[in-house]
Amino acid sequence: MKTTTRSELHALLRAMPKAELHIHIEGSLEPELIFELAQRNGVALAYPSVQALREAYAFSDLQSFLDIYYAGASVLLHEQDFFDMAWAYFQRARADGVVHAELFFDPQTHTDRGVPMAAVVQGLARACRQAQAELGISGALILCFLRHLSEEAALATLDAALPYREHFIGVGLDSSEQGHPPEKFAGVFARSRGLGLHTVAHAGEEGPPAYIWSALDVLKVQRIDHGVRCVEDTALVQRLAAERMPLTVCPLSNVKLCVFKTLADHNLPALMDAGLCATINSDDPAYFGGYLLQNYTETFDALPQLGVQQAYALARNSLEASFAPAEDKARWVAALDETFARLN
Repeated sequence: MKTTTRSELHALLRAMPKAELHIHIEGSLEPELIFELAQRNGVALAYPSVQALREAYAFSDLQSFLDIYYAGASVLLHEQDFFDMAWAYFQRARADGVVHAELFFDPQTHTDRGVPMAAVVQGLARACRQAQAELGISGALILCFLRHLSEEAALATLDAALPYREHFIGVGLDSSEQGHPPEKFAGVFARSRGLGLHTVAHAGEEGPPAYIWSALDVLKVQRIDHGVRCVEDTALVQRLAAERMPLTVCPLSNVKLCVFKTLADHNLPALMDAGLCATINSDDPAYFGGYLLQNYTETFDALPQLGVQQAYALARNSLEASFAPAEDKARWVAALDETFARLN
């Protein structure tokens, strides 16, 4: 394989088919759309302008982000609002070379404000259908439970969502990690698995490696969201590698929330060197400074040990770790192989 320049590598990162497996759709809500929806829905915002809202995006930790994240979500009231938010994301995703996206959504953020479950799920599902029809992007929904709330609330949310079961493929666990171990939600995950839903959970971002163990052993998840703190536990790293357990790593988010001081400090190369099934994702791109392609390009620029071989591995990991049908994965991997074959 010939030597590639930085600009050629960037072009490759854009062109290669890839999946996004860790995107909170509410976290794609740009300030401009927040203000547009606020005006449409008569919602008063605490910020006088788009610029003032953007300037508030300086976070010291996960909780400081969540505070403003939930405030931004207050403008989402109707089915059309959820459609507009997801459709804006899919248009950006297409430009980034995304062929498949599994969107996390937080119904409790909305139903607790009196927004009907139907408005949330049906608006997002309509955007997924339109993305497939008009953009050629496969989209799926994963319902996430807010871990700072009770398991009883999570079970009630699952019950409320079941009339719309055809529209979502799995469940996840997000929000404040500290002090809310995965085992707190053992019952609702057991019920979800019994319903045939896929399972994922945030673990090992701010929380300790022990949270990754319990996500695996108690919740029996199929992917770990974040997981970067696994390197603190050698036995855990060995297990993750042996099981090819996918990690949905979010580099720009990790820096924005002070998990790593800079991208140059990120442990993605170490994760890959250990044989882990790492993927790159954007998390909450409107708040963390970049959608999927920007996460790739800035991470590769900051970590010169990442090159063509790692780009291929990350893209292939993302496709294979998705919950898409096997025939779709095979088609995307073939397209990925063709993209890289042109380098020879």
